[in-house]
Amino acid sequence: MMINDKVNYITSYKKKLFIVILILIVVSIFSLLIGRYNIEVKEIFDIFYYKIFNINIPKSIETSSYVIWNIRIPRIILAGIVGACISVAGTCMQGLLQNPLVSPDVLGVSSGAGFGAALGILLTSNNLLCINFLSFLFGLVSIILVFLLSRVRKDHSILSIILSGIIVSSVFMSFISLTKYMADAEEKLPAITFWLMGSFSSASYKQIKIMLIPAILGLVGLTLLRWKINVLSLGDDEAYTQGINPKRLRWVIIILCTIMVSGTVTVAGIIGWIGLVIPHICRKLIGSNHGYLIPLSGFTGAIFLIVIDCLARNLSSAEIPIGILTALIGAPIFAFISYKKVW
Repeated sequence: MMINDKVNYITSYKKKLFIVILILIVVSIFSLLIGRYNIEVKEIFDIFYYKIFNINIPKSIETSSYVIWNIRIPRIILAGIVGACISVAGTCMQGLLQNPLVSPDVLGVSSGAGFGAALGILLTSNNLLCINFLSFLFGLVSIILVFLLSRVRKDHSILSIILSGIIVSSVFMSFISLTKYMADAEEKLPAITFWLMGSFSSASYKQIKIMLIPAILGLVGLTLLRWKINVLSLGDDEAYTQGINPKRLRWVIIILCTIMVSGTVTVAGIIGWIGLVIPHICRKLIGSNHGYLIPLSGFTGAIFLIVIDCLARNLSSAEIPIGILTALIGAPIFAFISYKKVW
């Protein structure tokens, strides 16, 4: 009976994963169609046909081709990668720290990376290379500080890590406020504020390349370790009996999550709620087995953020920051989940 249940579970998981991947494809195609510049379905097929077979684009669809290849496709790809990274990081953090209310920014990674971006804007205006570098650097600095604080306490327990993260996050949020206070009110302050609210307005193939390295490191690494997260979620004693060093493995997973989240803040700013809400939705669909939960969370997060970005660039004449929409949509979803007590 138990073998039959496992077979049925795996079969159900494969069906749900297939449906989610299919939805991701449909959502991505739909995102190509809608925007301020109207493009017909036939034009999209023609654009891809000419590109695949290396045929010169007719002048009648040159503008449409530019919009598709240089604006919409980079945004869709970048939004999908960022959504997957944040969702997977949230899933791993919640399983690792045995707390369903944990999100990727609990360890101060988002606030640290956000401060780096704000500092870059303050010092260099619009030098994207410097902004990206400082954002990623301070994201990594935040996790180093968390590690050092836990070492000072001589306590590597889950509670100690969370408390250290809260301290580091508060410090960097103060630094962000200080940076905004020092910024020029006419130019740099609006730029810092808009960046911190999250946006894919500067999405490009260059930004995708920047995000690929942390995404590959994090997603591949966490996917390989996904079965061990199941053991860690049962507690340190159970991990030791399975021959796993929970302290070492915990920091490896935290560092991988940090690399991914720092990368997302580097290219898109601070985007909240996804790493909190998506893991709960996926647990409702397939349960808490991280071996299956992590891949599903990645694809679901990609769908969610592509849809949010679609809304951000089409709901009004001016682009709405991503962080506003994720909060407006994510908070009610999380409230519904909390009411139904699905975790």
